[in-house]
Amino acid sequence: MTSSTQRKDARMELRVTADQKQVIEEAAAIEGRTVTDFSATTLVERAQDVILRERQLRVEAEQFDAFTALMDQPARSIDCLRDLMNRKTVFVD
Repeated sequence: MTSSTQRKDARMELRVTADQKQVIEEAAAIEGRTVTDFSATTLVERAQDVILRERQLRVEAEQFDAFTALMDQPARSIDCLRDLMNRKTVFVD
């Protein structure tokens, strides 16, 4: 079921200026869509962009190069970690 055929069971209301309303109605008409469909789709797309931007990890090229150089180095042996991994588990199998 696509988003346009899903049952719409939640409601949102917002107040806009007369100029904003006119622009939104004109844009919806140009695309041959209802104001509700145009507005909801546009709001969801913008919300997804905001969420993605917030969740993306951004690293400067110099920092990324330093990170990858560290990751490319051979693993170090850490005695206490090796001992821990060799202990009998405290969890019941």
